[in-house]
Amino acid sequence: MTPDAIVGLMAETIKVTLLVAAPMLIVGLVVGVLISLFQAVTQIQEMTLVFVPKIVAVLVTLVAALPWMIGMLINFTQNLFVNIPLYAR
Repeated sequence: MTPDAIVGLMAETIKVTLLVAAPMLIVGLVVGVLISLFQAVTQIQEMTLVFVPKIVAVLVTLVAALPWMIGMLINFTQNLFVNIPLYAR
């Protein structure tokens, strides 16, 4: 296996990882900013106020995006298994 093939495989792995994690991370970020804005406007400085909406939003996003995420991971894994003979050279 050449160094170029290893780098390409690593790049593909990182790309798939970022794509699979992105929906939940983005929703968590947006909900966190909105809650922080709400806290700043209302001057409610409760630390636990952020956690429940964030957890609920991330779980809803996970349930909504799970079929797409599983499809991406299955395609990546199938591609990896199909190309094992090329990697073993």
